[in-house]
Formats: sequence, structure tokens, C-alpha cells
Amino acid sequence: MDALTAEHLDREASLRRRYGAAAPSVGPWNETITRLLEHRSVRAYRADPVPAGTLETLIAAAQSAATSSNMQWWSAIAVTDPSTKKALAEIAGGQKHIEQCPLFIAWVADMARNQRISEEQKADFECMPWLETFMVACIDVALAAQNAVVAAESLGLSTVYIGAMRNDPVRVAGLLGLPQRSFVVFGLCVGYAMAEAAGEVKPRLPQGIVLHREHYAVGREAALRSPYDAEMAVFSQRHELQAATWTQRVLNRLGPIRSMNGRERMRTALATLGFEIR
Repeated sequence: MDALTAEHLDREASLRRRYGAAAPSVGPWNETITRLLEHRSVRAYRADPVPAGTLETLIAAAQSAATSSNMQWWSAIAVTDPSTKKALAEIAGGQKHIEQCPLFIAWVADMARNQRISEEQKADFECMPWLETFMVACIDVALAAQNAVVAAESLGLSTVYIGAMRNDPVRVAGLLGLPQRSFVVFGLCVGYAMAEAAGEVKPRLPQGIVLHREHYAVGREAALRSPYDAEMAVFSQRHELQAATWTQRVLNRLGPIRSMNGRERMRTALATLGFEIR
């Protein structure tokens, strides 16, 4: 087998790991695409610290993400103190990997910084309280954090996002000393995976469900979802996950209000944190 054939087979294998039998054909490729397709969430970490300068490198990558009108609506708080991580793990429903990971990063939608400019310059920022501005801040956070994740994985580190910081945004803000008009959108565990926790790539929906051409179409969605559900059932059985199929996961997550774990009170929490969203 020549090198080109082996390379093509490796790329096909990457796509099959991500899509199973519904994998698309191999297109343009490079090492970045390989790393993106190999992403998986890791929930068990060794105690080894990350190398000196890693945090600053990840933040440099994050600050290189797109940001709407260069407003840079986010901040990041690096947490290494065991007691703080323990409290954050409790808020997240006992997710022990928050305590295990050597570096936990809280990603903050930070409208406080620009509010301080409003006060400093004695200028009324009429655009601040609108839903659009709040949405832009949250989008900025997500774009920045994902850049950091890609950078971390390129360095051999593993990660997992912690959306459960939104279970109790007010308590999280208190633990981290956040000013009014700022809140943690999600956290991020960073570290070296335990060997047994490296996991495998989780299958995603077929591109035929998420990729539309020229207009939105749902005609084949149910037919395409059926084999994906079967694939996820096998994956779930291998990993002892509660929801067997993807459809069942959707039903479990979006059906009962208790599955929100307190996040149904988000509007009230945001008001407490000083956000006025019109």
C-alpha cells in the first residue's frame, strides 16, 4: 500500500468514526481537519499540571477568534483552587472531573467591562440592555472557547465543556467574584485524560439532516434518523449510557422540566446579576 492510499484510508476512517455508515466521501484535508474530527469529551483527568504558559497560549487562541465588531464581550477565569473547584462541581451536580482537572476555565459573558466604559466616558449605551447585545456576548464567548478547545487538543490535552455552570449562575458568580452584568456561560475542564477515559468519537447526525442546500428541507429526516438511532444505541450500550438512542436523548432532555436542573429560572438569575434584557 502506497503512502497516498494509506492516507486516504486514514481519512475515511476518521469520517466513519464520526458518522458511521453515513460518512460522506473524503474531501480536501489537512491535520487540522483530522484533529477536529477526532474531538471527544473527556470526563476523567490525571493530576499532572498543564505545562507553564499553556493557559496564556489557550487565551491567545481564544482572543484570535472572531468577535462581533471587535467588542470582545468575554472574559475567562482560570480556576485551580481545589475548594473552588469542589464547590463548582457541586453546582454541576457532582461532576468529579471538575475537581480532577488541573485547570478549569470559566467562560464569562462580560458586559460589565463595556458598562464601565459607559460610566467612565459618561455616555449612555442605549444598545446595552437589548436581547441582541446579550446574544452577541454569548456568541463571542462560544467562539472564543471553541478556539481554545482546538488549541488545547492540538497540544495533546483533553477537554469537556460544563454547561451545568448555568444550574446556579448566581452562586457561580459569587464564588468567582463576578461584577454585575457578567455571568458564566459554561466552564471548561482542561488536562490530560486518564488512559481509561480517553473514550471514543461519538457519532453525529448524518449530514443529510443538518446540511440543507438552497432551502430548508425535512423530507428525509425521519428516514436518516432511524439508522443514526441504531448506531447511537450500540454506542450507548458500549459506554453504559442511559439514553439508548439519540431520539430518546432528545425526549429525556426536552420533555420533563426537571431535566433543566434549575436552568428554567435563568431569566430571574440574569436579572439578579444585573442584566436587563429587553
